[in-house]
Amino acid sequence: MRFDVDSFREIADSLVRNKSRSLLTGFGVFWGVFMLLFMMGGGEGLKKSIESNFEGFATNTCILVSSQTSEPYKGFKEGRYWNLTYTDVERLRQMMPNMETITPTIASWGGSVVRGTYTASGSVKGVLADYNKIEEPKIKYGRYLNEADILQERKVCVIGKRIYNDLFPDGGDPCGEFIQVGPVFYQIVGVDYNSGNISINGRADQTVSVPLPVAQKIYNRGKVVDLICMTGKSGVRMSDEEPRMREILARQHQFNPKDKEALFIINTEQMFALVDNLFTGVNFLIMLIGLGTILAGVIGVSNIMMVTVKERTIEIGIRRAIGATPRDILSQIILESISLTLVAGSFGIVIAVQLLRLVETISLASGNTGGYQISFWTAIVAALLLTALGVVAGLAPASRAMAIKPVDAMRDE
Repeated sequence: MRFDVDSFREIADSLVRNKSRSLLTGFGVFWGVFMLLFMMGGGEGLKKSIESNFEGFATNTCILVSSQTSEPYKGFKEGRYWNLTYTDVERLRQMMPNMETITPTIASWGGSVVRGTYTASGSVKGVLADYNKIEEPKIKYGRYLNEADILQERKVCVIGKRIYNDLFPDGGDPCGEFIQVGPVFYQIVGVDYNSGNISINGRADQTVSVPLPVAQKIYNRGKVVDLICMTGKSGVRMSDEEPRMREILARQHQFNPKDKEALFIINTEQMFALVDNLFTGVNFLIMLIGLGTILAGVIGVSNIMMVTVKERTIEIGIRRAIGATPRDILSQIILESISLTLVAGSFGIVIAVQLLRLVETISLASGNTGGYQISFWTAIVAALLLTALGVVAGLAPASRAMAIKPVDAMRDE
């Protein structure tokens, strides 16, 4: 194709002469690109907003919760309640080598946390040092609980963000300060700023985390634990490990391994897979609608170019008569088609990006997660796609233009 000043001048003249048609057809392409990119950016922002609820939470976790049996087993009646114990934790660690972390928790709900004249509401959670592999903390001040805290049964704690804000309205590093929870005083060693909406035994921002042995003694829990949290090693599917978990605990506590009501297993792997599958479907729907709208606009471009070629039969015939080659005619029609789709599509890209930027600003100002944007390479791919579609849209009109003979053009005149 020939790319020179005369070619682009001819293209500009053609677009100006067919201004109303060009605007109408260009709007179809503009709207298609705008819809596609805006929905893609909006879908990505919505996905990040939902994923922020899982922030800091391990994606391959199983949470074991004991409950009542729903059927009789080995002489025991149905409706029998049983408890998870620390012995179960040790047994699972020995018999499930595919697990990376197996850690218990206990909790005490509805307590008041006091510091001087300041009071906050929250819950106490007894955990081990490896619990940070289940819910990854965002330590703002200090540190998380460590093995020394557990072994020496220190009365230390890590407080959540909301408790910190209520007890320390002036801010600053609270580490070393003491707070009172019930009859017990704990020394603060860290502040956890994790704000994820999914947490175990209470929201992370309203929790006072203390060493598990300390909580067991203070609340007279003995060896009983509320939950057992487990994460698998890399490549291990937690769904495949569930039958083994049930078998081990059922043998110890005398209930049917197939009795799913006796042992609840919350599998976060399935939850994350559900979200991923949901947005895979949403993205497919977005692509289907957006590309369909763009193709409709491109078909409109092709039709307009066909009409334009028909109206310019005499002009094209004269150009052929004075020496224009079929390649010259082809290049002009194709370039006109590309110019129309690319210019209209570029406006769609710019408007979509600016509107997504506004949505993201509003989202961040509201305290939500941003992410309502498209990547640079997505815009580049969109521009390349428009160029390719412009070529396709111009092929049929260009073929008709090349078929025009000078004699036939003069006869039409």
